[in-house]
Amino acid sequence: MTASGHIEPSSKSLLSIDRLSVNFHTFEGKVSVLDEISLAIASGESVGIVGETGCGKSVLAKSVLGLLPSRTARYAGGGILWKGENLLRAPQRRLRRIRGAEIGMVFQDPMTFLDPLYTAGSYLLEAIVHRDEVNGRTSASHDRRGEAIALLGRLGLADPERIFDSYPGQLSGGMRQRILIAAAIVGRPRLLIADEPTTALDVTVQAQILHMISDLLTGDEMSLMLISHDLGVIASMCQRIVVMYAGTIVESGSKAAVLANPVHPYTRGLINAVPRLGYPQRTIKGIPGQIPNLLKPPQGCRFAARCALADSRCRTEAPTLERRGVSHEVACFHAEHADA
Repeated sequence: MTASGHIEPSSKSLLSIDRLSVNFHTFEGKVSVLDEISLAIASGESVGIVGETGCGKSVLAKSVLGLLPSRTARYAGGGILWKGENLLRAPQRRLRRIRGAEIGMVFQDPMTFLDPLYTAGSYLLEAIVHRDEVNGRTSASHDRRGEAIALLGRLGLADPERIFDSYPGQLSGGMRQRILIAAAIVGRPRLLIADEPTTALDVTVQAQILHMISDLLTGDEMSLMLISHDLGVIASMCQRIVVMYAGTIVESGSKAAVLANPVHPYTRGLINAVPRLGYPQRTIKGIPGQIPNLLKPPQGCRFAARCALADSRCRTEAPTLERRGVSHEVACFHAEHADA
């Protein structure tokens, strides 16, 4: 990435998002949801996207696979390169071949995503059939049901044959989330996009899900884009962290750089808001204010209204990502006060 935040495509990058801007057209006007987002994910790399609800994380994830609503969403600029191919220019037929077979996605909220009229196995079989069609395999060449049941067992589900024939209403939240993960990885994708994969799950099941995803990355050599508002989850899973605020990237870098030396006031605010075990007397500091109305985004830095360091320049000029080391970038005019 250059100082301007522009991605330089690399032969090592599976996915390169280059200055992507996305608007939604609503009855109230145009909403600027993503503003020149640039990031790259290399083969075998795990990248965490973190930020408050409403910062554009899920929109970014769905943009990669062309899943935004066509009637309201508009790509206002930039590109999404998958192994050098610009997906924003790819026809729907090509995108359908990529979905699942090359890029898998785990959607958030397993309690409502699965259709109650279809069994868990039907989702897996549909994904397997799609993968086989993309790869030119015939239905007689292997046992699809057996493959699906074996995968459920690999994901830690007891009695996988029963689970295969069960409906969503007969399964717990943790079981449903494993079904979504199984459907996403059964095509053996090179990249897994996991959008809040542990939402609404209790702590024990959350740990099991994260451990399972970690094992999959190691065993199958997949890359990971993990989206979460939980810094603890991101820290436990990812090599690199990208911090988003109100549709922009405000800080990015290696896990060690961002967590040990957070520079942007928003990043420091997120970290200070995390409770720490063993420090019951420590006051948890929230971030004052709220995300700006993106129908009328601020002229300067989008975090200025909530930032104690903001000055007149912050309110009139938008900062760009600037390097602060080999693996650390920040978009802030007051980066020199990071240790203050």
